[in-house]
This record gives sequence, C-alpha cells and structure tokens, in this order.
Amino acid sequence: MFPTPQPLLTANTYAYESEPMVKPTGFREYDARWLFGQEINLMGVQALGMGLGTLIAELGRPQEIVTGHDFRSYSASIKYALIAGLMASGCKVHDIGLAVTPMAYFAQFELDVPCVAMVTASHNDNGWTGVKMGANRPLTFGPDEMNRLKEIVLGAAFKQGAGSYVFHPNFPARYIADLTKHAKLKRKLKVVVACGNGTAGAFAPQVMEAIGCEVIPLDTELDHTFPKYNPNPEDMEMLHAIRDAVLQHKADLGLGFDGDGDRCGVVDDTGEEIFADKVGVMLARDMSAIHPNARFVVDVKSTGLFATDPVLQRQGAQTEYWKTGHSYMKRRTNELNALAGFEKSGHFFFNAPPGRGYDDGLVSAIAICEMLDRAPNKSMSQLKDALPKTWSSPTMSPHCADEVKYRVIDEVVKHFEKAQKNGDKVAGQPIRDLVTVNGVRVTCEDGSWGLVRASSNKPELVVVVESPVSEQRMHDMFEAVNVVLRQHPEVGAYNQTI
Repeated sequence: MFPTPQPLLTANTYAYESEPMVKPTGFREYDARWLFGQEINLMGVQALGMGLGTLIAELGRPQEIVTGHDFRSYSASIKYALIAGLMASGCKVHDIGLAVTPMAYFAQFELDVPCVAMVTASHNDNGWTGVKMGANRPLTFGPDEMNRLKEIVLGAAFKQGAGSYVFHPNFPARYIADLTKHAKLKRKLKVVVACGNGTAGAFAPQVMEAIGCEVIPLDTELDHTFPKYNPNPEDMEMLHAIRDAVLQHKADLGLGFDGDGDRCGVVDDTGEEIFADKVGVMLARDMSAIHPNARFVVDVKSTGLFATDPVLQRQGAQTEYWKTGHSYMKRRTNELNALAGFEKSGHFFFNAPPGRGYDDGLVSAIAICEMLDRAPNKSMSQLKDALPKTWSSPTMSPHCADEVKYRVIDEVVKHFEKAQKNGDKVAGQPIRDLVTVNGVRVTCEDGSWGLVRASSNKPELVVVVESPVSEQRMHDMFEAVNVVLRQHPEVGAYNQTI
C-alpha cells in the first residue's frame, strides 16, 4: 500500500526520500500549485498522480490522459513522477513532451483523449510547480473536483491498476499546423513576440511568422531561470520591455506570452500597454460586428465598458460578469455557449468558430492580428483610442497567507455589504451596486469601481480599480479599498501599486 502523504518532511532525510509530502494548501480552487521541495516532493507528486487517476475512474471517465510539461529545470522530473502515479492507478498516459498548456488541451481533441494533466506553474516564480487538470474537454477542474482530489490524495484512498504509456514524438508540429491552417493575413504586420524566456518561446515566433507576420523576437530563448523578468503579461516589467522593443523597431504591436502560453498581453504601436480587458472589448466589438447579438462572459476584474460601450450595445452584444479564474470562466463560457470569454489576466476563451473553448495565448494573438487585418486603415492605438476613456489599474496583489486569505475576503465583503445597507459612502459617493460572485466589486454612483478578491493560485489578494471619470477618481477608489484592507494585519505588501 502506498504511504499516506505528510504535510511536512525534513529535506535530506530518509523520510523525505521514501515518503510522500503534500502540503494541503497546494490544492487550490481550480488547479494545484506547490513550492517544489518545500511543500511537495517527488513521491508526493506520485501520490497526486495516483489520486488523479482514482478520481478519473470515480467520475466515470475513461482512464486515459494527456500530459506535458513546461520549461522549468524540474518540470520533466515532476511529470514523470506524476506519470508513475497515473499508471499505478490504471491510466493510459499520452505524453506530448515539452509543451505550452493549450497544446495539452489541443491534444485532448487531436488524440481523442478525455483527460489532461499539464505540469506547469504558469507565471509563478521559479521554485513553484503545479498541475492543470481536467476530465471533460474543454473544461478543467473546479472546486468540487479539486476538493475531492485533495480528500483522495491526503487520505491515500488510491485505486490500484496497471496502466500504460505512449509518447507522441514531434507533437508540436501538429499543434502549430492546426493554429496556422487558416488563410494568411492580407496586411503585413510587424510584431514583437515576447516570451520572457518561458515555454512559449519554443513555438510562438514560428506560429506568428506562419500567419504572415514579420516577427521581432524578444526573450524567446528558453531559460528556466527567467533572467530578466517573470513571463507574466500582467506585470509592468514585462510590458515595459515590450514597449521598448515596439518603439525601437517601429512595430505595429507587441504580444507578450506568459510562462505556459495560455495568456497573451498586448502593447500598441505607440508603446502603450493595453490591459487585457480593454483588448477584450476591442475583440468583442470586432466579433459582434461579424456575429450580431453575440454573447460574451467576462470576469469581475474586467472593465465596466463591456456593459456600457455604445458600439457593443448597438451590435446587440450581451455580456455577463463572472468569477475570475480560468476554470470558472471556461465553464461559464461553455455553459452559455458564448462566442467568447475574456478575463483581465489575459485568459481568453473562444468557442467555435475561432476556437474550441479553452484558453490559448496563440489563438488570442491570431484573433488580434485578424482584427487588425479587418481594419486595414487603423492602427492598434487607433482601435484602442476609439473606446470610451477609462482609467484602469493593473492587477495589484498584496501578500496574504493561503490559510487566512478567504477569511479576510469574507470580512471585506461584509464590510461593504454593511456600508451599502447603512447608506455609507465609498470614496465620497454612494454605492450604486455590489457584485459578490467572487470577492466584492463595489461600484460608486459615477461608475468608478474597485474589486477585492482572493487569488486562487498564490498566497495573495487581488485588487483592481477603474474609473470612467478621471485618474484621480481611480486613485480615490484604490485608497477607499486599501483603507479597508489595512484594517487586517494579515494583509502585507503589494507587488505593485498605482
């Protein structure tokens, strides 16, 4: 019988090398993340694989699964430990090798395999590892599946079996061929392709060249130490590096891909970064012109323009605000059969005809280039400037331990619910509405709003503010939210602020 996982073991001991270690907080809302070596060891990863195979059988799904790994120094060894566990529980494992996460999702369709387990820590700092999992394409696990997986793994309630292993050589060629099978762009676009030395660097430049772009590569060499900055297109450091390259090369736009390639950030021809929610509005305008009365799903971190933009209203577009998180958004976009879902972090979900419902940074990049192709006399900055003006913050994340972050958010939600009930003002104005589907989004009378929620994959909170009135009102909203957060000593320093 496989040993029961322990929450903590001491490194360089017999126990650490012969017993599984799995910290319970690594099971998050819709995927799994641990600091490798400190919170999970290789036997712990094997236990995770056994638990995942057991859960797949319990869900009544065929025990057949695709797996791949990102470009971190330890990801391949983690993948093979995961494979050992999956096989021990009876799974047939299809290994596609080094991959971006959407390549693993694509493989579910291409190989006709129901389940997926992609080894990646996405944009998390070095030292982190994780797994994105699903058993019903194109969806990935949500809280119900993750909680049950946690119970199985921590309780060592494993199903025994005899699985098998298949390696698929040169699988990236099939993925790239699928992405580039459409007609080439008519418009010649010069594009900075930035990958932050992450996994997307192995694939993104050739995809963008294949659709007809002139590519200026930026940090596309694979380097798991991430020597310049973390590959996260929400971080200003990466966006500023893209800005500098766009201006230097007089490019039409810059595209920045995160560590596992499922997100894409955008910098326009003037070097100004366009936050992903505004890119979503631009794409929604373009897509709803082709598909009138289109339905979209956006996350609660996103701009209010999805509800107020006159062009979207004129084209009959309908938008629902939903929970932040790639699994939540993917599922809701699928449930509503929406044309697309847009998340402020840069996860975009395109249903047919553009996509298959999962998030893929390269599908997003192609959609952005095709949008420009349909507007041959417009630059990216002109399309952006055609949107109603708002002042928006980047995503700001104060530290808050995993063990307490949800309690803190519950208390913040109660604070604003009480304020609304009592008629109290926020940032000097009455509260117009509250959205509490995911943390709390408080909107004032003039449309300025602030969001606070718990991060689903890091020991952090998430803060976003926006105003359609002025930059000062954006700052007022941040101060109003921050004052409430500072009542909780568990909330630490921000990674970035306005």
